[in-house]
Amino acid sequence: MKILDFWENVKMYDLTQKLSHLTPPWPTYEPLQVKFFKRLAPNGANGMLVTHSNHVGTHLDGPLHFDTAGRDLASLELEKLIGPGAIADLSDIAEDFSIYTPQDIMDRVEVKKGDILIIKTGYCKYAWDEPEADERRYMLRHPGPSLDFMKWAQDMEIKWIGVDCGSADHPMNTKIRDWEPQEAAACDAYMQKKYGKTLNEMYPWPEQYQAMHLQMFHQKYGEIIHAECVGGDLVNLPSGRMIIGIFPWRWEGGESSLARVVAFDDK
Repeated sequence: MKILDFWENVKMYDLTQKLSHLTPPWPTYEPLQVKFFKRLAPNGANGMLVTHSNHVGTHLDGPLHFDTAGRDLASLELEKLIGPGAIADLSDIAEDFSIYTPQDIMDRVEVKKGDILIIKTGYCKYAWDEPEADERRYMLRHPGPSLDFMKWAQDMEIKWIGVDCGSADHPMNTKIRDWEPQEAAACDAYMQKKYGKTLNEMYPWPEQYQAMHLQMFHQKYGEIIHAECVGGDLVNLPSGRMIIGIFPWRWEGGESSLARVVAFDDK
């Protein structure tokens, strides 16, 4: 069967946040700024100048982001960026500072070797472009993975992971722990009550610092890169299997890029 013969039966879902000067970057990164440099009157056309870091809104962290010898965005094959994948809706168990496990994902959707994996914590509802927008919850308190997640993802040969929040790492396994001591103290209290361990026992530093990046992006770990701040239609999607694609810039020397994420399913 030719692809054009069944294209009319394909349903597409846009899993991308809207982009604006209001879109928050990851903490401490440059936000998006925009201005007109020409207008219809008197120039005959509208033209804009845009500046931003690569970690604003829905974006792909490329291998070079955390690996000096890593590949740039132009080197990533289409076969790595697009293919069969799983969406795991964990919103029924997610809460501020909570931790999810590989088993939580496998309990909700079939994950196959070589898949693309989208993790829906439910915190996409707190994105800046949603009715319940809450930037601090979205960036500072979202759920994150258990420390056995990295080995599981490597064994599953996951192509890339998408998350509907500020980072694929738990926020308190990033520099946010240092930048937001009150949030770190709240997380520590939560983890002692929920898991019977302190924050540093759950995510010991420096050994496990930013493990989802430092133990995933390097080629020796399988070059498992991340799309962060996935959103859009994901808010209303349940767990399931689809074709998933991410479309970053084909950028020589690029470490990361704004991107569009699309899921394809039967109508």
